[in-house]
Amino acid sequence: MCFPRKGVLVSAAAESDYGGDVAAAVAWQALVDDPRAVLVDVRTTAEWTFVGVPDLAGIGKDTQFVAWSEFPAAELEPFAARLRRALEPAGVAADAPIYFICRSGQRSRNAAIAATADGFRACFNVLEGFEGHLDEGGHRGTAGSWKAEGLPWRQT
Repeated sequence: MCFPRKGVLVSAAAESDYGGDVAAAVAWQALVDDPRAVLVDVRTTAEWTFVGVPDLAGIGKDTQFVAWSEFPAAELEPFAARLRRALEPAGVAADAPIYFICRSGQRSRNAAIAATADGFRACFNVLEGFEGHLDEGGHRGTAGSWKAEGLPWRQT
């Protein structure tokens, strides 16, 4: 069961685990409106390189890149430690709104839960992610995602 809360779609079961799920357009508006809001892309280096990345330059911000997982995974330190190391130089406070994005919303949901467990207090998952779920034709990027909503992005 889901219900809306101030532009946020929150799963009742997940409400205590993280702030909730937001549509890409809602995340974008929060990034525009709140100078403390941060976007963290948790996809892999290959996805950033070949698929593209959210572009926040127009609002004077930088996307933070902290992969949820990479290959080989055994070489990665825990996500929360890598996240803190990435956000500390940017001066991101524990109560700043952090929006996590991945390809379709699953890894970013896991990242929001992990960050909340590590002490960040306003963690949100960008529902549908950067590319979204597969449509009936087997393609991504056709509805609901960052790219499909026409939000700024660029190839790296």
